[in-house]
Amino acid sequence: MAREKKQRRANGRRSPLAAAALIGIGLLMTGGLYAGASAAVASTDETSSASAHANVEDGEKLFQANCATCHGLNLEGTETGPSLFGVGALAVEFQVSTGRMPMQMQGPQADQKPVQFTDTQIQSMAQYVQSVAPGPDFPSERVLDGEGDVSRGAELFRINCAMCHNVAAAGGALTEGKFAPDIQDTSALHMYAAMVTGPQNMPVFSDMNLTEEDKRDIISALVYQQEAQAPGGFTLGSLGPVSEGLFIWIFGIGGLIAAAVWITAKSN
Repeated sequence: MAREKKQRRANGRRSPLAAAALIGIGLLMTGGLYAGASAAVASTDETSSASAHANVEDGEKLFQANCATCHGLNLEGTETGPSLFGVGALAVEFQVSTGRMPMQMQGPQADQKPVQFTDTQIQSMAQYVQSVAPGPDFPSERVLDGEGDVSRGAELFRINCAMCHNVAAAGGALTEGKFAPDIQDTSALHMYAAMVTGPQNMPVFSDMNLTEEDKRDIISALVYQQEAQAPGGFTLGSLGPVSEGLFIWIFGIGGLIAAAVWITAKSN
């Protein structure tokens, strides 16, 4: 009987005190991990805030050294450069990261040239302008993902953009020495920035004209066109009958003339 009772105790449940101890240890570990994670997140937020503040200060110094001559110390503009009130971070990133700004000289429009600043410096100037004169800011990643409706985007591009940029996005001439640039290699961010900020002679497409979804579809169509191979072989600049006719005139007729001269020389 005594052995049977011992076996029952040995094979029975654990003491209630052991379960309470395990629960307490679990709560202590969970609380400690939560407190540590909260402190780490708070520290990261403080570091990010300090870094952003430092970037704005750096951007102000860069702006005063490279942009204030034309745009004014307070972004108010001068006789040689427009005011930047309301342009926002997106316009600064577009103009500076494509080399259009700073301009080397006054002209019909600012053309692309080698970029003079690093990405960090460009972001610093963009944050500074955004802090002083808020305007259009960077879009969500979804707008730039290239996963929109390509067919619908191509139709919207033909209706709203092709008259200047060419149906193949190869660019085209405008009046008074101005031109619509080639956007066959333009990034998705810069496509969006151009639609929202309206650089040079391009109109601004607000959400009343083209919704965010419309812009996403247009960007998707252009990205698809950039990645797709030309089914007809050489694109010849994608300028249609102009370049194709010139090719035939030079090489086609030139080849016929050369053949005629050769036949005549052989007969003589």
